[in-house]
Amino acid sequence: MALRPNRPQSRADQLAERKAAEDAMLMREVDEAVRQEKMSETAKRYGIPIMAAVVAGLVGFGGYLLYHENRESKLESRSEELVRAIDALGAGHPGEADKALAKVADGANAGTGASANLLRAGIALEQGRKAEAVKLYESVAGNGDVPAPYRDLATIRAVAANFDAMKPDDVIARLKPLAVPGNAWFGSAGELVGAAYLKQGKNDLAGPLFASIAKDKDVPETVRSRARQLAGLLGFDAITDVDSLVQTAGAGAAPAAPQPASAAPAQ
Repeated sequence: MALRPNRPQSRADQLAERKAAEDAMLMREVDEAVRQEKMSETAKRYGIPIMAAVVAGLVGFGGYLLYHENRESKLESRSEELVRAIDALGAGHPGEADKALAKVADGANAGTGASANLLRAGIALEQGRKAEAVKLYESVAGNGDVPAPYRDLATIRAVAANFDAMKPDDVIARLKPLAVPGNAWFGSAGELVGAAYLKQGKNDLAGPLFASIAKDKDVPETVRSRARQLAGLLGFDAITDVDSLVQTAGAGAAPAAPQPASAAPAQ
């Protein structure tokens, strides 16, 4: 089959093709101009607000970093001051330590302030300033921002410092929630509640409480020993391990036989 020869484009066809190419180029230039114009209008309209938002964000972030660094610096400074105050106290300079602790407590966070005030209260109590000590203990106990262990400790120490001036009912009301087995302050709070029961003449309540304290292995041994003696005096069995008690008392000394738990309490 014979192929038809290619005909050369006519002048008119060449002009039409050139015009189409020029029109396409013109349209691309127009589109680009329109796009640039829209970008320019957008920049004019939103450029300043966007830039302001970016700057504000940078300023805010920088402020946060500065605040965080300043806060960490203050916390570190407070901790160092607290350590120096404790060192002064350990070196036998309670007056110097008290002044340093007062400075630490002023403006410190809840935990550090509580630690400082507990130490200050202890110094005041050692120096015979009982009213001031009780006030400091109560300030910690009544501060809801202070962690619970600090508040509980302050409550126990406030009651212990002011026990003779308090009514037994008030002692029991404040400490009974802590005077339960399993509580970290069972021994200390239980001793004071038991003493309040004794002041009320309620030996039937004091005896079992002292016996429970004496049998609790989580309670410090010094507290358990006192509770054991008081429970025995009240006629309640508080000995859980006779062999251990014999070894503690000494090989040549035998402990007095405790009265049966069912015996009537001593009046």
